[in-house]
Amino acid sequence: MNREIDNWHSPALNKQMEIACYGHYGFSLLLIPTAAADFLEYERFQLIDALGPLIAQGKLRVFSINSINNESWMHDNMLGEHKAIRHNQFNKYVFDEVIPFIKTKTSRETPIYVCGASFGALHSMNLFLKRPDLINGVIAMSGVYDLTAYTKGFYDEQVYYNSPMHYMPYLEDNWYLDYIKQSKHIHILTGEGDYEDPEAARKFANLLYRKGITYDLSIWGREWKHDWSTWRAMLPQLLGNQF
Repeated sequence: MNREIDNWHSPALNKQMEIACYGHYGFSLLLIPTAAADFLEYERFQLIDALGPLIAQGKLRVFSINSINNESWMHDNMLGEHKAIRHNQFNKYVFDEVIPFIKTKTSRETPIYVCGASFGALHSMNLFLKRPDLINGVIAMSGVYDLTAYTKGFYDEQVYYNSPMHYMPYLEDNWYLDYIKQSKHIHILTGEGDYEDPEAARKFANLLYRKGITYDLSIWGREWKHDWSTWRAMLPQLLGNQF
């Protein structure tokens, strides 16, 4: 498998940011880490190996970036307002730097799908919904879509605008809705085992339904817990069967 590590000094984040690239051809899958993890997390926990046959076939090319959650919502000594500012800087980094980088590695026409597990699922869904003109779809595994689950009681306008469960009920702008509705790949997956929250997936899927947005909701059984063994099974199966 072709594997490359790139990095640059991000103007949006004012720090060096790394990206791991796997594969040589196919649509682009942008991986957003869980919680406080880094750009090699999906490799360390063998999810890249699980995707190996699909990558080798040229079905997809994977790009994995760093999170900055330790500098925003998971930074216990930072004011909520400053966490929100840092989170918006991360969004800008993805839209203005990562997406163009992926396009230079592939082509302007190559679709980009964003994917994440746990906290990465919330970020992935939020990134797609904010820029459905840049990102063609989303795969969200074992997520909750209410950012206040991570803000320790803090709530302001920027939390609202980064919390899909809050802003989607009131989204009426047809520019956004038309792009979102064009996507054939809005996938929400969860297990029902330990530490999973299938009700969060159901609630968010129902919200999309009320907006007339087509989605795929897949709820696996009680043997599937909030862990890498679940995501290593979920993602290759989804990509192999529905892409």
